Amino acid sequence: MPVLADTNANNPFVANWSAKGHTLCLGHWTITYQGLPLVLPLKQADNHMHTFGIFSWINPDDEDYAEGLPEPQWIEKNAEWLLAVFDLHHIEFDESHIHWFYEAVNVDDWRCGSCGGCI
Repeated sequence: MPVLADTNANNPFVANWSAKGHTLCLGHWTITYQGLPLVLPLKQADNHMHTFGIFSWINPDDEDYAEGLPEPQWIEKNAEWLLAVFDLHHIEFDESHIHWFYEAVNVDDWRCGSCGGCI
């Protein structure tokens, strides 16, 4: 899993990928905002989020295995569905909240093959 240098303990979002171990591809996202569950579009709910990190289980510290989108590019690519989710749940769509969402998801994001279960 990716490692964030600046994890915010006050983040109102908590994101958890349901599958663990060698079955990551069989999971789904559970994301809450201030303890209340969020409803995500199916495409996002059942897939990794493309956040930036090193997802290699063999070389977890090797920058050559880094992939995904850094936060600014991720926000640009995902703003449309993210705005709809924030609007549905009455969450302010501002820089801080978007950052917190990305940060929460990034901690538990994954990639196909990153668990080694399909090898």
